[in-house]
Amino acid sequence: MRLFVTGVACVGKTTIGRRAANLMGLAFFDLDHEVETFFNTSIERLQARFLTPHSYGNEAAKALLHLLARPESRDSVIALPPSGLMGGYLRAVKRSAGLVVTLWDQPENILERITFYDIDSRPIERRLTPGEKRLYLREIKKDMTYFGKTYARAHLRIDITGLDVEAAARRVKESVEVYAAKAARRRSPVVLRARWGRTSRGQARRLRDGSSPRLRPPAPL
Repeated sequence: MRLFVTGVACVGKTTIGRRAANLMGLAFFDLDHEVETFFNTSIERLQARFLTPHSYGNEAAKALLHLLARPESRDSVIALPPSGLMGGYLRAVKRSAGLVVTLWDQPENILERITFYDIDSRPIERRLTPGEKRLYLREIKKDMTYFGKTYARAHLRIDITGLDVEAAARRVKESVEVYAAKAARRRSPVVLRARWGRTSRGQARRLRDGSSPRLRPPAPL
């Protein structure tokens, strides 16, 4: 089984996905790491080479295609970026016939897990002021609304509100097992829903830095 995990930045895709993979006896891959390895540079430096997030995503999707061609990824959990069901990423996911799950949590909980990185993807210690917290909470809510339209394409939406990593990973495992059992009874292959739609030019322009859960320090208020 190949399982894709997506969701907004800092919702817990990597941490929960890695633990779920361990519980399910699957390999785990973080696509952000795979992109940096494939292009031999940090995500932010790679993003700087492109005029739009859309063009960056199409290029970064080459790393996903490379990963999907590797035998060790056939039975694995792959953590996608927030825009993992858009553009080049979506085309690669559709070709793989894997199961896609979206993690959902309350925006206030996501804010508590927010992490910052420098241009070379090194973690930065940062204590947010009350004003900065309000700012980032608004941004998280905007991303949840915007990317939520694409997350409707996933097979499963898993609510992890109030759960720690272990409990959230177990919920992912149990939800996937139930879904797979139902699919097996129907004797139908697991394929991504065909509600693709299109991203309008206005939507494409609205894409900010959601292609990667790499957040920079906020400007002083």
